[in-house]
Amino acid sequence: MAGLFTRIRKQGDPPENGEATPPPVAPIAASDLARRVELLDSLEETGVGWFWASDAEGRMIYLSPAALEPFAMRSDEFAGRTITQVFEEERREEGTSQGGRPLKFLLAARNSFGATPVRVKLGRGDAWWEIAGKPRFGKDGSFHGYRGTARDITGTHEERRKQERASQYDSLTGLANRYRMSRQLEQMLKAFAHAKRSCALMMLDLDRFKQVNDTLGHPAGDELLKQVAARIRGVFGDRVEIGRLGGDEFQAILPDLDDRGQLGDIAQELIQMASQPYSINGSRAVIGVSIGIAVAPYDGIAPEELTKAADLALYAAKGGGRGQHRFYSRELRDQASFRHQIEQDLRDALHGEQLRMHYQPIVDAGTHEVACMEALMRWEHPDRGMISPADFIPVAEEVGLIRQMGTWALNEVCRAVTTWPGTVKAAVNVSAVQFAADDFVDVVRGALKRSGVDPARIELEITESVFMGDVERSARVFAALKKLGVRLSLDDFGTGYSSLSYLRDAPFDKIKIDQSFVRGCAGKDSNNLAIVAAVVSLAGALRMETVAEGVETKDELEAVTKQGATHLQGILFSRAVPSEEALRRFEAGELHYAPRGPEKYRAERRTEFRRIGLIHGDHRYNVFLRNLSKTGAKIEGLLGVEVGTEVVLDLGGGQLAVAVVRRSEGSSQGVEFETPLISDGAEGLCTRHRVSPYQIELAGKPLQALGDDPYAALMSMQNRTPKAFMEVQLG
Repeated sequence: MAGLFTRIRKQGDPPENGEATPPPVAPIAASDLARRVELLDSLEETGVGWFWASDAEGRMIYLSPAALEPFAMRSDEFAGRTITQVFEEERREEGTSQGGRPLKFLLAARNSFGATPVRVKLGRGDAWWEIAGKPRFGKDGSFHGYRGTARDITGTHEERRKQERASQYDSLTGLANRYRMSRQLEQMLKAFAHAKRSCALMMLDLDRFKQVNDTLGHPAGDELLKQVAARIRGVFGDRVEIGRLGGDEFQAILPDLDDRGQLGDIAQELIQMASQPYSINGSRAVIGVSIGIAVAPYDGIAPEELTKAADLALYAAKGGGRGQHRFYSRELRDQASFRHQIEQDLRDALHGEQLRMHYQPIVDAGTHEVACMEALMRWEHPDRGMISPADFIPVAEEVGLIRQMGTWALNEVCRAVTTWPGTVKAAVNVSAVQFAADDFVDVVRGALKRSGVDPARIELEITESVFMGDVERSARVFAALKKLGVRLSLDDFGTGYSSLSYLRDAPFDKIKIDQSFVRGCAGKDSNNLAIVAAVVSLAGALRMETVAEGVETKDELEAVTKQGATHLQGILFSRAVPSEEALRRFEAGELHYAPRGPEKYRAERRTEFRRIGLIHGDHRYNVFLRNLSKTGAKIEGLLGVEVGTEVVLDLGGGQLAVAVVRRSEGSSQGVEFETPLISDGAEGLCTRHRVSPYQIELAGKPLQALGDDPYAALMSMQNRTPKAFMEVQLG
C-alpha cells in the first residue's frame, strides 16, 4: 500500500534513505532569453501550440516551423502574406467572432481577440486552426503588429460542424429547421429595424399532401417533400433563407422586399411550380401549395407578430380554395373570428334545414334552350343571412362535414330533377373528399334508387384534384359510376392540374372550360380564345361535350360559340336561382334563355360601397368608393371636382393610390390610377406599396405595425388653404 499512499515531498525536506541530493532549483528569469526561447521551441515542437506574428502593416513575419510542415512550405515562401490571406475566418451562424465583431474589424481596430476558428490554406493543403492574437505597441504608442498563438483543430472541427448543422437543418430536405428560421427571423428583424429596411415572410403549406401519405405511404411522402424542397430552392436560389418548419409546412424569409406586386409574382411562380406532377417510385402525384405573406415592418415588428400575420394570411389562402396566395391585412383577424363562428354554426345548419339548393342553367349553344341545371349549395343563416359557399365549403371540408353535406345535396338534386321536364339534366359538384370516401358509389346508388330518377339525367361534376394519389382506385370508381348510368363531367379544366391522361383514361362525357379562360377571350391581346379553341377541338376528337363557363358579355358569347363550344353557362343567361323559381319557369314551359348583358368585356371591376379617404392639398375628404378596378375607380360624395384634378385615394391599411380625375358629373367622379393596383391573391385588389411605419416613426410616433389609420398617424393636416371641394351626404 506504500506505493499508493506516498507522502508529498515539500521543498527543503531532507532526502529519504538512498536518495541522491537534488540539484538546486534554477528558475527561468525574465532576462534569461536563451532559456525562454528554448522553452518556446520545445512547446512548438510538441505541436501542442504554435506562435505567429505580424508587422505593423499586417504582413505575417513568423509562424512556427512545425505549423508549416503539413503544407510543405518554407518560411521564406510564407513570409509577407497578410493575416487575412492566411487566416480566413469561419462563417459561423452568428456571422461574427468574439465580441460580436468580425475578425477583419478587430484587426483594423487593433483589438485583442480570443480563440477564433479560422480556415488555413497554404501550399498544397488546408486545415482548421483556432487562433488568438494581441496587438503589440512600442513605448511611444506606435503599433508594431500582432503576436498570437494557434493550434490545430482540424480533427474536431468537422464533427462540430456536423453537430451544429444537425441542430439547425432539417435532416430530410436539407433546409433550415424551425429553430434556425426562428433565430434568423429574430436577428434579421432586429437588424433591419435599426437600418430601416423591410423584410417579407412567406408561409407555405402543401395542399392534399396527406392524401399522398395515406395512399402511397410515408416513404413516398418523404420523397415528395424532398422534391418540393428542391423546387422551392429552384425558385428562390441562394438569395433567400428557406426552411421546413415540420410536416408539410415551409417558410421563406425575403430581405429588402416590400413590393406586393413582386411578392405576388413570386408566390404565383411557387404555386405553379408546386402544382406540376411528381414522379415517386413509379407513381404519379399531384399536389398544390397555399401561401400566406406578411411584410415587416408593415404587418409586424416582432418575430411573433409577423409570424402570426403570415399564418393568418396562409389560413385565408387555404380557406379561399387552396392553390392561392394571400397578403396579410387587418381584416383577416376579423375573418378568422368569422370563420370560427362559421365552423360552430355549420353543424346546426345541416340539421336545421338552413341549406338550400340553387340552380344555374347550362344552355345549348345553338338554341339557347336549357339542357342542364348546375346545382349550387347555399346557406341561409338565421342571423347572418345568405353565406357564400366560398366561406363555408372550405370549412366543411376541414371539419369533416363535406361528405354529409354532399350526400344531402345529391339526394336533394335527384328528387328535384324528377319534377323537371325530361330533357333537362342536373349537374352536381363532387368534392375530392367526397369522391375519396369508400362508400361514395353506394351513396350515389342510394340517391338514384330513392328518387327513381333516370341515372342519365344526373351529371357528376368532378375536378382534376380527384386524380391525386391512387389512380387505380379512381379508375375503379369511375367504372362503377358509369355502370350506374350517370354522366361524368370534368370541371374547371385547365386550372393547374391538367393532364391528357385524365381524358384518355377517365370516361368523361363533358369538359367544362374554366371561366378564367372565357373571361375576356374576345379581346385582341388575349390568348384565352386560343386555349378555348384547343380544349373544344380536343373534346370534339374525344367525342365529349364542352361547356364554356362564366359567359358574361355578348362578345364572349360570340367568340366561344364560333370556336364550337356545345354548351354555355354564365350570368349573360341567368344567375343561379332557388329551386322553386326554376320549377315555376319549367312549369310555364320557359326553356329558352335569351342572352341579356353588356355587349363587350370590360376590365374587371369590383362593385363596392364603402367609405374611403380622398386627399387633395391640405385636406382629407370622406367619399364613397362605388367600384374598383386595377386601373381606376368610381367615387361619390364631392362637388366641384374638375376633370384633370390630381388626388390621392386612401384605400385603408396604409394604401395610398395617386390618381387623376378623368370624369366628373355632379357628385360622382371617375379616377384613373397612376400605378395600377394588383391582385391580393383572392378576388380583391391592393396597392403595391403602403405607408411605411418608418415614415410614421420619423413623424414622431413609436415604431409599430400599421394601425387602423396610418395616414392620420403620418400627417397632421394644417388646413392652411380653404377646401377646394364640397362634401355631400349620400343616402
